[in-house]
Amino acid sequence: MLATKLSRSLLNFSVKALNFKDPGNGFRPMQRFCFPLLSPCGSRSYANEVDQIGSRAVLITGCDSGFGFALAKHLHAKGFIVYAGCLQKDKGDGGSKDLDNMNSDRMRTVQLNVCDSKEVDRAVEHVNSSLEDPEKGLWGLVNNAGISTFGEVEFTSMDTYMEVAEVNLWGTVRTTKAFLPLIRRSKGRVVNISSMMGRMGSPARSPYCITKFGVEAFSDCLRYEMQPQGVMVSIVEPGNFIAATNLYSPERIKAIADKMWDELPEIVRKDYGRKYFDEQVSKMEMYCNSGSTDTSPVIESVAHALTSTTPYTRYHPMDYYWWLRMQIMTHMPAAISDRLYVY
Repeated sequence: MLATKLSRSLLNFSVKALNFKDPGNGFRPMQRFCFPLLSPCGSRSYANEVDQIGSRAVLITGCDSGFGFALAKHLHAKGFIVYAGCLQKDKGDGGSKDLDNMNSDRMRTVQLNVCDSKEVDRAVEHVNSSLEDPEKGLWGLVNNAGISTFGEVEFTSMDTYMEVAEVNLWGTVRTTKAFLPLIRRSKGRVVNISSMMGRMGSPARSPYCITKFGVEAFSDCLRYEMQPQGVMVSIVEPGNFIAATNLYSPERIKAIADKMWDELPEIVRKDYGRKYFDEQVSKMEMYCNSGSTDTSPVIESVAHALTSTTPYTRYHPMDYYWWLRMQIMTHMPAAISDRLYVY
């Protein structure tokens, strides 16, 4: 009876009456959305923090820029000993130089390419040897390193799929496996930076989406396995913060698009045409220029996961549009969510 009533209600629901689609694939002003578990101002409560933060060490990957760079400085300000993994440290480029210039014994930059098993192993050795008491382990690991790209399935090369997966997915798995013994000793925390794109697909984002779906699955399995060990695993799923992280400049978008077009098989170029291709690139440009320029919701989420005595399994730092879209696309029949947001 209830199912019948619900079915009738859905049949009478006119999707044409509501414009749920995102004009320009994401172009809208940022709105602060306060979740039920947040305080009225939108910040998280730290009433029940772990003690002795000053003696706890955390390693963060991808600290050259973006979330990682901001997070390293934020956790240092909270009193943590921070190991900031930087891809460009050996070259003296990126955020490592600025972090080193802080001249703090609690800010320790580490050369770390998450795609290189030898570099990851050397980072483990460095952290283990420099901890005041290695037997107490490493309190936190934040898997933040990641790259992104765009392009429809027929426009994207297999090399691109593998390149994105090597950093976003296998880099997360590789680094986690290497540092878990240290994390287990402290009964600490693992925080994996996923994305709203790890919960719902999106046209022209399959290389990125599949890696973040993988991070979600890996994190869930790890959480189940680590619970008996006293290790807590959290996932942070940011919304659209591209404008804040400088992942895409107009020049980078153009370079990616030009390379993609030049490498397309002739039959694909002929079937789709340059006009259609350019239209999809324009949508990506609008999406990249939208979203939030304030990374604090993401930074606060990670900090809460590391410091709260009762961290959440998942954090959703995103504006209300993306939060609602994610709920609809993950909880409603695909026939409805596809019609609202895709078709």
